[in-house]
Amino acid sequence: MPAFIAHASSSYRILLVGLLGLALLLGGLPLRVQAASADDALVLDARDALRRHDRARLAAARAGAIAAQHPLASWIDYWEIGNRLSEVRQEEVDAFYARWPGSYVEDRLRNDWLLELGHRRDWANFAREFPRFRMNDDREVTCYAVLSEHVAGRNVVDAARAAWYAQRDLDEGCALLATVMIEAKRFTQDDIWRAARLAVEFNRPRVARFAAGFINLQAANAVSDLIDQPARYLTRRANVSGRINAELTTLAVMRMAWNDPEAAAGQLEQRWQLVLPPELASTAWATVAKQAAIKLMPEAVPYYQLGWKAGHRRGQPAVEWSDDSLGWAVRSALRSGRGTQRWSMAQDAIGAMSAPEQREPVWTYWKARALAALAKAGAEGDADRLQSRQLLESIAGQLHFYGLLATEELGQPIAPPPKPAPLTLAERVIAQSNPGLTRALQLIALGLRSEGVREWNYMLRGMSDRELMAAAQLACEREIWDRCINTSDRTRAEIDLDQRFPTPFRTEVLAKAAEIGIDPAYVYGLIRQESRFVMDARSAVGASGLMQLMPSTAKWTAKKLGVQFTPNMINDREQNIRLGTGYLKLVLDDFGGSQPLAAAAYNAGPSRSRRWRDGPVLEPAIWAENIPFNETRDYVKKVLTNAVLYATVLNGQPASLKARLGASIGPRDAGPGAPAADDLP
Repeated sequence: MPAFIAHASSSYRILLVGLLGLALLLGGLPLRVQAASADDALVLDARDALRRHDRARLAAARAGAIAAQHPLASWIDYWEIGNRLSEVRQEEVDAFYARWPGSYVEDRLRNDWLLELGHRRDWANFAREFPRFRMNDDREVTCYAVLSEHVAGRNVVDAARAAWYAQRDLDEGCALLATVMIEAKRFTQDDIWRAARLAVEFNRPRVARFAAGFINLQAANAVSDLIDQPARYLTRRANVSGRINAELTTLAVMRMAWNDPEAAAGQLEQRWQLVLPPELASTAWATVAKQAAIKLMPEAVPYYQLGWKAGHRRGQPAVEWSDDSLGWAVRSALRSGRGTQRWSMAQDAIGAMSAPEQREPVWTYWKARALAALAKAGAEGDADRLQSRQLLESIAGQLHFYGLLATEELGQPIAPPPKPAPLTLAERVIAQSNPGLTRALQLIALGLRSEGVREWNYMLRGMSDRELMAAAQLACEREIWDRCINTSDRTRAEIDLDQRFPTPFRTEVLAKAAEIGIDPAYVYGLIRQESRFVMDARSAVGASGLMQLMPSTAKWTAKKLGVQFTPNMINDREQNIRLGTGYLKLVLDDFGGSQPLAAAAYNAGPSRSRRWRDGPVLEPAIWAENIPFNETRDYVKKVLTNAVLYATVLNGQPASLKARLGASIGPRDAGPGAPAADDLP
C-alpha cells in the first residue's frame, strides 16, 4: 500500500482508496501521468541531447527537470551522469542514489558504476557497492565481483572458472579475471585449454585466441589460423607431438565441423582419433556430432557413439561434454535412433548433463519417455514405470509445451487452471499508485519503450501473484499488451488465463479467420508470439506490425489475394491482420494443414521448413525438438502452446496439444496427385 495511504487514519484511508478507485474505474490516469504529458518535450529534448553527446543541453535539462519535480527527472538525471561516468567520483554517485532510492535508475547506475569501478581497479568501493546491486544480471560485473573476492584473499577458483567459461565475448572484466587467476597460478593449463575448446565449440573466436595467448604467442596465432582455415591447418601444420599441438589439432577439427562435419569426421576416422589423447578425441567427436545433429544428419548418432567410446579408451572415465552437446545428443537420438537405441542413448545423454540442466522440463519429459520405453515387462519394469510417471507428474499442468505434453502423456485432459478471485479495488489502486510502474507507462507513451520496459520489469521484482496480476491488469487497461502478458506470465499459484492470453482486436481477428477458414486460436497464438500485440513492433530484419510481415511477403500476399498493395498497409492494423492471416493460410495449405510445419515456415521461411521435414517420419514433438534454429524451435513450441490455451479462452473447452501437433511429420508425399510446393516467400 502506498505510504500516503498507509499512514492515513482509517476513515481517511477508505476515502482515499475510494477516490483513487473511482479514478481507476473511470479510466483516468494518475495525476502524475497527466502532469508529465504537459512537459513531454523536456524528456525528449534530454534524450536527443544524450544521443548527440550535448553535455550542456543535457545538464540544463537535468537541472530543469529536478527543479520542476518532473516525474521522469530520475531518467534525465541518469542520462546526464551516465554521459560523463568516467569522470565522476563516488560521492557524486552516492548523491544520485540518495535522490532516487529504490528506483530502477538507482540500480541501473549501480550496474554502470560497478563496471567503471572494475575498470578503475577500485576494489574497496566495488566491495562496498556490489552487495547493493539488486539486479545482479551483468556477466562482466560478476567477473569483477569474483576478482574483488580474490583480491580480498578468498578462494574463488571454482567461481572464477565458471565465470570465465561462460564468457560470451572478450569483455574486460572476465579477461582481467582470467589474467589475474593465471598469474596467481590458480588456473592451470587444463583450465586454459578447456576455455579455448568451449570458445571454439560455441563459435567465439576472439575468446579462443585470447585463451590460447596464455600458453604463448605462437599458440594464439595458430588459433587464429585454424579458425580461418581449419582444413589447411590440419593438412599442413597439425600434429600431436606434445600437449600444445594436440590441443591445437583438436581445435582445428572442431572448427572444421562447423562448416563440414562429414569432412571433420573423416579427419578423425582416418588419422586423429588414433593419436589424440582420449579426452581430446572424445571432445572433437562431440563437436562433430553436435554440428551433424544441427544439420539433421543421421550420422550424428554414430558420431556421438564414437565420441562416447573414445572417452573410455584405455580405461579413461567418461569425459565432460557441454550441456549443449548433450542436448543435441538427445535430439539426434530421438530423430535418428532406432528401436531401443533411440531411448537408451537419450537416457544416457540426459544422465550426463549437469543437475540444473536435467531439471529443465524438456529433459524431464524425454527422460520420462525413455524410462517408459525401456522398462521391462511385468514387475521387473515397475520401478522404471513409476519413476517415469513421477517425472511426468512433476511438470504436468504447467502451462508450457512439455507441461501440456506431460499432462496428455498421463492420459489426462488439458484443463484451464482455476480462475483466481477478482482483483480488489485496493489491489488495483496500489498498482496504479506504484511510482515505478507509472514512470514506465509514461516512458512507453513517449515512445521510449526500451526504457519503459526496463523500468516496468524492475518494479515487478518480489511482487506476489496478486500484485503481479494487478500490475498486469493496469497494463491491459492501457492496452500495453506486452507488459500485460509478460507480467501475468510471472504468476505461479494464481493464474488468470484471460489476462495471460488476451484477445485484442477480437472483432477483426475472428472475422478474418472465419472468412478464410483458419483457426482463430492458432492466429492468436502466432500473434502473441510474434509481437505481443504491439502495433509498432519491428524486428531486426525489418518485419513489422502485429503479424510481423516483411514488405516483400506482404506484397506477394496482397497479389495472391487480389489486393492493391501499398507499403503503409503493413502498419495498418486491419490490413496487417488481413495480409498476415492470408499468408498464414497459404502457408498452412502448402504444408497440408500441419500447424508445426506452418509455424516454423512463418518464422524461418518455407524453404527451411521444407528441408527440415525431409528425413525420417517423426512424432511431431520429436520433429519440433530437432528444429536447428534455437529461436524457431522455441517459437514453434510456444505458438502451439499458445494456440491450445487460446482455444480454451475462446471456446471454454479443454484442448489437446497432441491433436494440434498432428500424427506425424515427414517428407512431402511425392506420389501421383501430390500437391506441388508453392513458391512461398
